[in-house]
Amino acid sequence: MRDAVIVEAVRTPIGKGKPNGALSHVHPVELLAHTLRTLVERSGIDPELIDDVIGGTVDQVGEQAMNTTRYAVLSAGFPESVPATTVDRQCGSSQQAVHFAAQGVLSGAYDMVVACGVESMSRVPMWSNVPEGKDPFGPGVARRYPEGLVPQGISAELIAAKWSIGRERMDAFAVSSHHKAAGAWESGLFDAEVAPLDGVSRDECVRPGSTTEILSGLKPAYHDPAFAERFPQIEWNITAGNASPINDGASAVLITSSETAARLGLRPLARLHSFAVTGSDPTLMLTGVIPATEKVLRRASLTLDDIDLFEVNEAFSSVVLAWQQETGADLARVNVNGGAIALGHPLGASGTRLTATLVHAMRQRGARYALQTMCEAGGLANAMVLERV
Repeated sequence: MRDAVIVEAVRTPIGKGKPNGALSHVHPVELLAHTLRTLVERSGIDPELIDDVIGGTVDQVGEQAMNTTRYAVLSAGFPESVPATTVDRQCGSSQQAVHFAAQGVLSGAYDMVVACGVESMSRVPMWSNVPEGKDPFGPGVARRYPEGLVPQGISAELIAAKWSIGRERMDAFAVSSHHKAAGAWESGLFDAEVAPLDGVSRDECVRPGSTTEILSGLKPAYHDPAFAERFPQIEWNITAGNASPINDGASAVLITSSETAARLGLRPLARLHSFAVTGSDPTLMLTGVIPATEKVLRRASLTLDDIDLFEVNEAFSSVVLAWQQETGADLARVNVNGGAIALGHPLGASGTRLTATLVHAMRQRGARYALQTMCEAGGLANAMVLERV
């Protein structure tokens, strides 16, 4: 029976998604091309062998339009015969690329494929693909949700209220993310996954000196009188400190079968064991990680106790903490090298960034099983289980 394994996983350092960010001078096509070149260099494969490149990008407009992944393939110097496509499942776009890539290998449609992602939020700001005054939802959605859908920040506040997660807990979780990320950098734990670019070798948003006292002084990021009236339960505790920042970055993983890996002398990092994707309430929006975790564990015939490491995307502290309350997972096994609050969240790149971090952490810690899950706009979530080989 065919399987699918990851044989290499890399990412750029993650820069601030602002005009003065460390990677803001790099075109998004070049960000992604850098990870593709590095993937080939580190694995030693002939890029002619790659059957497809599947990339995730959220704001597909401007410099990230016209199938960004295809032009990254060409910029990376791959043969013109190597195809590419760009997908959008919001924040989970490149995790979905991993799912599609692995499923292609498992089915026999591919022998070797790259899953990857990129987002340059300094050059293509969030919501650039929705011109002012345009409605991306349409009249049918308006009829189904007559009170109107809400932005993600409001969803994060609603989650905090529903699960009674206070400001102190969210800030403490955020501080822990920074401290774990700083410790991982100091210990060299990111060296195997990060491909320095243009003199940038570290993630720009990690704050080793972060404290709850500092974060407690930050103002609410999403307070809005109209939403306050509509949702009186909101306490307005989401801040820039306990949410992920805006970032630039790219990441990529190389996926093949164990048989092909052995033939080419490649060392598998992990086997792609099981996959799940779910939809959930688009107002709460970010809670899909809870049913997605349950669904993928059921498909894998595993329990939570079987999982040694978790990567749960830190879009907001409240999301991970609500997931933990519902699942009962041990936070000591979650985002062990820090998460998006510290490392950053370059939307389309985050899925494969989490995967790169996770497969290297599995090898570093001798973990057998690991689980990755991500919340996504519109009430969606991806989840997958990896197994060390």
